Amino acid sequence: MRTSEFCLHPAGDTPTSCRIFDAIQSLCIPVIVSDNIEMPFEGMVDYGKFSVFVAVSDALRPSWLVDHLKKFSEEQKDKLRQNMAEVQPIFEYDNGHPGGIGPIPLDGAVNYIWRKVHQKLPMIKDAIVRERRKPRGVSVPLRCHCT
Repeated sequence: MRTSEFCLHPAGDTPTSCRIFDAIQSLCIPVIVSDNIEMPFEGMVDYGKFSVFVAVSDALRPSWLVDHLKKFSEEQKDKLRQNMAEVQPIFEYDNGHPGGIGPIPLDGAVNYIWRKVHQKLPMIKDAIVRERRKPRGVSVPLRCHCT
């Protein structure tokens, strides 16, 4: 990844994977191929500043993706990498202390995970309340994405 300009990040069967973390740490511009994907720390990190988002239908067209990526100038790619370097600490789990014992960085991944949980907690609580009050035998569709 460190020697690549772009790193492909196709949608998978889980909400997220290590690929995006590895790409960011390698300053490899993520190419996110998905029509609807939940990114880590969604709403807290502006992925549009350092990633390329591509519709699945476009990516499946022969040679479209390669042609699209070739259109990026060196200046554009440098800007994406500069923006990515600014958010790198957010995606680091290591606190830099021997054995991992010591304080965690305020702008590191662990604190961002807790912030994201804090953001989702009201939706989760509402879903639990709705589930408890529904009449027996009734199916109520979930209205929040609590993943």
